[in-house]
Amino acid sequence: MDPVQAARYCALILANRAREGAPTLDRRSRVMVVDVARQSLGLLEDGRLVFEASISTSVNGLGCEEGSYRTPTGWHCIHGRIGAGVEPGTVFRRREATGELWQGEPREEDLILTRVLTLDGLEKGWNRGTGRDSLERFIYLHGTNQEGQLGLPVSHGCVRLANAAVIDLFDLVTEGDPLLIAEELTGDDFGLGRLHFAGVAGSGMSALAQFVAMKGGRASGSDRSFDRGQRAESRAQLEALGVAIHPQDGTGLEGDCSALVVSTAVEEDVPDVAAARRLGVPVLHRSELLAHLVARYRTMAVTGTSGKSTTVAMVFEILRGAGLDPSVITGGELVALQQEGRWGNAWAGASDLLVIEADESDGSVVRYHAAVGVLLNLQRDHKEMGAVAAMFRTFTVQVREKVVAGEAANLQEFATQATVFGCGEGAGLRAEEMCLGAEGSTFRVRDAAFRLPVPGQHNVENALAAIAACEALDVPLEVMVEPLACFQGVARRFQVLGTTRGVTVVDDFGHNPAKVAASIRAAHLRVEGKGGRVLAVFQPHGFGPLKFLRSDFVETFATELKAQDRLWFLDVFYAGGTAAHDITSAEVIGDIAGHGTAAEHAPTRSWLVQRLAAEVREGDLILVMGARDPSLTDLAKTILQAI
Repeated sequence: MDPVQAARYCALILANRAREGAPTLDRRSRVMVVDVARQSLGLLEDGRLVFEASISTSVNGLGCEEGSYRTPTGWHCIHGRIGAGVEPGTVFRRREATGELWQGEPREEDLILTRVLTLDGLEKGWNRGTGRDSLERFIYLHGTNQEGQLGLPVSHGCVRLANAAVIDLFDLVTEGDPLLIAEELTGDDFGLGRLHFAGVAGSGMSALAQFVAMKGGRASGSDRSFDRGQRAESRAQLEALGVAIHPQDGTGLEGDCSALVVSTAVEEDVPDVAAARRLGVPVLHRSELLAHLVARYRTMAVTGTSGKSTTVAMVFEILRGAGLDPSVITGGELVALQQEGRWGNAWAGASDLLVIEADESDGSVVRYHAAVGVLLNLQRDHKEMGAVAAMFRTFTVQVREKVVAGEAANLQEFATQATVFGCGEGAGLRAEEMCLGAEGSTFRVRDAAFRLPVPGQHNVENALAAIAACEALDVPLEVMVEPLACFQGVARRFQVLGTTRGVTVVDDFGHNPAKVAASIRAAHLRVEGKGGRVLAVFQPHGFGPLKFLRSDFVETFATELKAQDRLWFLDVFYAGGTAAHDITSAEVIGDIAGHGTAAEHAPTRSWLVQRLAAEVREGDLILVMGARDPSLTDLAKTILQAI
C-alpha cells in the first residue's frame, strides 16, 4: 500500500462530507472510499490506510438511475455480508451461493464470486428511493473472474475486486460501515487535498511544499522560525506560491487538512503532530510523499554521502538545457532558479522527468523506485558504511531502468549492473585530460571537451555522474557541454560571496569529513601562487553527528589544513528538540590542536568576526562551513563586511 493514498481518501471524504445523507463521522471512523478516478478502494481507520485494492467500476460511467448499468456515486453503507466462510471462487447469483465453483477457467460471463458486500444508499433521491436505489439495483462489492481487467472501468455497475482482496476486505468490515463512491476532486490538480507540512521552512520540506503548490495542489505549513518572526523572505516565497502559513500550534490540522507531512527532525511532541494524532489526521513522512512522486514520474534519484545536491543541480541544468523541461526536488538551492526569483530547491516542469536528492542519512533512500539511480560515493557520515551499503543494495534493486555508480572500491559490488563513472581506467564513462584550476576545471569525455565553472576534483566527479545519468536518458553527449559550461552552482556549495582587500570569503555547506576535505582542497586551489592561507570556520551541525564523527573530523582538519592555515570551531548548532548535549566544540578543537594545527574555539560570532578581521592578510581565503543553520550565510556576509 502507498501510505500517501491515505491523504487522497481523506481528501475525498472531506470533499463529500456536506452531501445530504452523509453519515456523521470523525477522523477516527472506519470508512471505505471507492476512488473512481484512480480505480482503487481504500479502507481508513483511525486516520490510517489499513486496506487498499485495485477495482473496476462501470464501463458506462457513473450514475444512479435504474437500468443504466452505471456505478452509483455518493454515500452508502454496508447492508449485508454474504458468503462468510465459503470457498474462494464460489459463484453467487441474486445474492445467493449457487454451489458452483470457478477455478480460473476462461469464461465470457462476468461472475460474482467469493464474497458479496451489498450496498444501501444513504442519499434520498440520489442513490436511495424509487428508480435509483442502490440496494434494489443489486449494487455490490464482489470478487470477479475478470481480475486481469482490474484498474479499468469495465463492470456493469458493481465494484469488482480480486478474490483474495474481497476476502480480506470482508473480514475487516461489518454491516452499517459507511462507504463513499467518489468522483474526482475539483480544484486540486495534485489530487491529495490540503497537505500540511510541519517544519515547512526546512530545505526538504519547503521543496515538497513548493512542488505540490506548483503542480496545482493545496499546501499549508508551519515552522517555529516563522513563529519567532524569523526568515521573512522564506515565508514570503512560500506564500507567493499559495502555501498558507499557520502557527505551529496544531490549528493547521483543523478543517480540511487531508494529511500532516513530517520529517525525521519533527518530534512527536511538536503541537502539529499531537493534533494530528488526536484528530486522526494521517501522518506521512516526507520520504513517503517523495517516494509517491518518484513512482509517479520518470525519476532520476541521486544518492551518496557527498555531492548529491550539486549533482542533482547539474542533471537538472543539463536536462533543462536539452529542452526536456524537467522537475526537481532537492535540498540545495540552485542558483539558476534563485536568479529566476525562486527559493531554488524545487521546480515543476511540464515533462514526466523528475530529479531528486535521495537521502541516506535517515534511511529513506530505500523507499524510492527510481527510473535512473545514481550512487555517487560511500563514506562515513551519519551511519556506518556497512549500514549505508545495505541501503544502497535495496535502492539499486528497485531501480527501473539504469544504475550509475562511482568507481570507488567500496562501490565495486554495484559495478556489474551499472554504468561506472570516474577518472580511472576501469570507468566506463571516464574523464581524460583533466585540469584543475582555481575557479573551475576542464576535462574530456570521449570526443566532447567540457569546461566546468566550479572548482575541485569532487565537482568533476559530480559532473561525470550527471553526464552518465543523462546519457541513460538518451541525452547526446554534445548537448551536455553548454549546460555544464554555464552551470551556476548551488547556494552554499563553495559559493564565493566576494573579495575585499584581496581576501575572499566563501560560504560552504561542508559538514561531514569528506565534504570538509573537498572544500579545503578547493580553497587551496584558489590561494596557491598568491601566498595566501585558508582560514577555516566550522560550525558542527548537531551533537550526534559531531560525536559520531569526532575522530574523522580531527583527522580531516589535521591532514587537510597546512601549517600556515588557521581553524576556528563555533559552538554546535542546536535547532531544538531532545538531542543530548554530550559533546562540545571546545573538546574537538582541543583534539585538533593536539595534532599541531593552529585551531581555536570561537566562543561567540562577534568574537570570531573581530578575530578574523585582525588575522586576515591579502591573499587569504576565509572558508565558512556548516549545515542546517540558515544564518551561516549572514555570518559569512558579516565577515566580508568586517574585513
